[in-house]
Amino acid sequence: QRRVHGESKSYFNQNSDMKFNISYPINGTQKCVEIDDEQKVSLFYDRRMGVEVAGDQLGDQFKGYIFKIAGGNDRDGFPMKQGVLVKGRVRLLLSKGHSCYIPKRTGERKRKSVRGCIVGSDIKVLALTIVKKGEQELEGITDTKTPRRLGPKRANHIRKLFALSKQDDVRRYVVRRSIPAKDGKKPRVKAPKIQRLITDVRLRRKRIYKREKKQRWLNTRKATEEYHKLCQDYRKQKEQKRVQSEEAKKAQTGQTTQATQAQTKAATQTQAKGQTQTQAKGQTQAKGQTQTTQAQQTKTQQQTTAKTGQQQQAAQTTKKSKK
Repeated sequence: QRRVHGESKSYFNQNSDMKFNISYPINGTQKCVEIDDEQKVSLFYDRRMGVEVAGDQLGDQFKGYIFKIAGGNDRDGFPMKQGVLVKGRVRLLLSKGHSCYIPKRTGERKRKSVRGCIVGSDIKVLALTIVKKGEQELEGITDTKTPRRLGPKRANHIRKLFALSKQDDVRRYVVRRSIPAKDGKKPRVKAPKIQRLITDVRLRRKRIYKREKKQRWLNTRKATEEYHKLCQDYRKQKEQKRVQSEEAKKAQTGQTTQATQAQTKAATQTQAKGQTQTQAKGQTQAKGQTQTTQAQQTKTQQQTTAKTGQQQQAAQTTKKSKK
């Protein structure tokens, strides 16, 4: 064997047989058919997954049938993966959500080998789904019908299965499963619990929930209004305190200014009084000095007059004595 572009080719003992796993979803049946004819098998070569293929070439019994390629496995068992446009095998890093891989841990990724979505000669098993039924019945596939073991659980799915309206009671159409008697136990019937069923209890719970939700909204709104009112009162009190503080500061400043003005006025008056007294004292001193000067001048004049009179008397006396 050798690998060419990821495709495993065996040049010895290479068989052209291919198994077809044919399923019919309407009846819930499937069957594996093996075909050894290379000409018939080559009908699916170079076809991709999801492509519809007419089954006339496979044989008369498949005349009128239309198949859709759903998947397959190569000779080594590696599955075909949709979206990988390779006619061979590749290794991909797969994580949660990808096909062909189931993680065992949260966030786990793993590199795995997968087969491309293009059918080739290395495909051993090919899964086909019947899209359109042909003229003849296929034994074990279209001629038999396998009932569903388990029916749908969800209410809308039950309505869809039986084409019910919203007014119909879904509980009457639940698929029940009968269990026969075993080990001395009585036979019984099992039925699934209907999911998303709208009952009176559910409606009552919804009304209660809606009422509680509305009450929570009203309580929140009331609490918000009270909080805003409290904040508004607090701001008003703060503004009042600020105004009172400014008025107190202004009053204190006014009192200080008045006291300063009074002190200044008193000091001015005292200074003016002192200046007046000083001026009066200076005037008194000047008046006393003037009076003293006048008295001295008068005295000097009197002395001068007396001296002049004495000189005149002495001169007259001398003049008389000379005569």
